[in-house]
Amino acid sequence: MSNATLESLAPAITDEDRATRLTEAGTFWNGHIAADKNNAKLTYLVKGYGEGSVASRITAGKHEFYIDEPAGLAGDDVAASPVEIALGALIACQIVVYRLYAQGLGIQIDSIEAKAEGDLDVQGLFGLDESVRPGFGDIRLNIHVTGPESSERYEELHAAVDAHCPVLDLFANTTPVKVNLTAN
Repeated sequence: MSNATLESLAPAITDEDRATRLTEAGTFWNGHIAADKNNAKLTYLVKGYGEGSVASRITAGKHEFYIDEPAGLAGDDVAASPVEIALGALIACQIVVYRLYAQGLGIQIDSIEAKAEGDLDVQGLFGLDESVRPGFGDIRLNIHVTGPESSERYEELHAAVDAHCPVLDLFANTTPVKVNLTAN
C-alpha cells in the first residue's frame, strides 16, 4: 500500500466540497464548544505492538499502519521510521491547518506542498554522548502554496497556522509526558 495515492483510498473531492466540509466542521465545533467548553477536550488513543526485528504495528481508531527502521538501525525497512512518521505528522498537520485557516480567513489556496527535514545525531540515541539529545537537533519546515492572494495575505495565513497547529506545537514546546512501565 506504500504506493497508494489518496485518490485510490478516498473519493476525489472538489475545492467546493472541501470548502463546505471545512466550513461545516468550523460551525459544528464552534457551536459544540459554545454549548460546553468541556466538548473541546479530546483524548486520542494509539496502540503499538512489536513485530519483526524492530517494527511496530500501530492501531489508531479503525486504522492500522506499520513503522519500522532501515536495516542500518536493525530494521527490516518495511515502513517509514518513527522519526519520518513524526515529520510526516508535522507536515500533514500543517496542510490541514493551512486549509482550515485559509477557509476561515477567506484566503484562496490553489495548491499546498510541505517538506520537513530533521537533523538527528545518533550519538544521543546510542548513548555515546550524553550531551547530545536523542531527538531532532534542528527541523526545517518548508511550505509552498500557490494561489491568487498577495504575499501579505499568505503571511497572515502563515502566522495563524504557526499559532494554531497542534503538531507544530508538540515540536516547538515542551509537552508533559508520563511513562508507565508494567512488566511481569
